[in-house]
Amino acid sequence: MFDKPFSQACENNKQSILDVLNRVLSDKKNLLEIGSGTGQHAAYFAPRLTHLEWHTSDMSDKHLGIAAWLEDVEVDNLHQPLSFTIGAISVIGNSAWPLANVDAVYTANTTHIMQPSEAQLMMQLVADNLLDGGVFCQYGPYNFQGQYTSESNRAFDQHLSEQGCGGIRDIDELTLWAKPLALIETVPMPANNFMLIWQKE
Repeated sequence: MFDKPFSQACENNKQSILDVLNRVLSDKKNLLEIGSGTGQHAAYFAPRLTHLEWHTSDMSDKHLGIAAWLEDVEVDNLHQPLSFTIGAISVIGNSAWPLANVDAVYTANTTHIMQPSEAQLMMQLVADNLLDGGVFCQYGPYNFQGQYTSESNRAFDQHLSEQGCGGIRDIDELTLWAKPLALIETVPMPANNFMLIWQKE
């Protein structure tokens, strides 16, 4: 019997994230989720955003867990995980974007796990591959002008560093990396997180 992976953070934040996605993705059709993790978000969001084709993706060792969550959801707009690792070298010399005609991208709690070079590459890949007018929804903790938004985020960043992760990125840094994406909205979320809404203009 395979035990589905479980993230309490996913359980805690799913409704507040859905409220934002419902609003900003109302006219989008084809979404790629970068770093689907346990699969909980996809399994919760796709049945409630039926106008969207929701494509999960992650490193191949996460696929079994994601698929286990997807099995519980009987909807036609939720798709099995694509293999996608930011920074992995493909035959064409860089990270191969896994899906064509994407007008929406979503990622949660991935940016601070990545090394700075990987976070920069993710921003560039999204900017290069998102359709004109497309939207990128990026959830997690962020710094503003070099400052932490809370003491708990400062402590979390220290923990990330000890774990060998890249750490919490600054909004100014991401903005520089994301061109020609424009940051059109910064939505405060529970637990000192934010949803950054980027648009390709």
